[in-house]
Amino acid sequence: MFSLQSLFGRKDPFQSLLAASAAQAKSSVAALHGLLSNPGTSSGGLEAFSESRRQDKQITLQIEEALCRTFVTQLEREDIEALSKALYRIPKTAEKIAERFLISPQRFAGLDFSAEVASMDAATAVVVEMIDHLGGEMNPEALHSLNARLQEIEGNADKQLLAALRRIYNDSGLDPLSAIAQKDLYDLIEKVVDRCRDAGTVVTHIVLKNS
Repeated sequence: MFSLQSLFGRKDPFQSLLAASAAQAKSSVAALHGLLSNPGTSSGGLEAFSESRRQDKQITLQIEEALCRTFVTQLEREDIEALSKALYRIPKTAEKIAERFLISPQRFAGLDFSAEVASMDAATAVVVEMIDHLGGEMNPEALHSLNARLQEIEGNADKQLLAALRRIYNDSGLDPLSAIAQKDLYDLIEKVVDRCRDAGTVVTHIVLKNS
């Protein structure tokens, strides 16, 4: 059994900071639900995404400062830094999706992003669960199960991206600018799931190295 709390100790801030970062990642993806639910009609802004990214940036800075103040860590500093950076990239990518969408939302009118949003939401949920388990007890078998779930979600996301590209490339009536905009957006959506996979991979390495 592996317990991050037993490694860090009760007064160590890293576990709670990593959990907070994972929560911000999930929150940023949740904000995409409303934005992408009605393509072409959304009038919302970037504030929710910018705020989530700003908060996660502050969490990342706190982790960096704690690493500077802490001379001895039970986990390798590289592992803490890698997990922190992987988590931060999730809300950062979600904000990029919102930026691209709001530049010209009419180019996405009529598109259904429900499957893509479901994949992002499922991936971030697994990451949050993995981070939460780090504060308690987790055996390698449980970790492998969660990581396998992430790999399955990523595989589905790849298929969704391929289906979207097939539609774009074969739609002779789609104007070039809309085709470029849609391809860019779908690429970024798939990257959110990739970022979640990266975070899950780091957690897997941490647990396996310390189990």
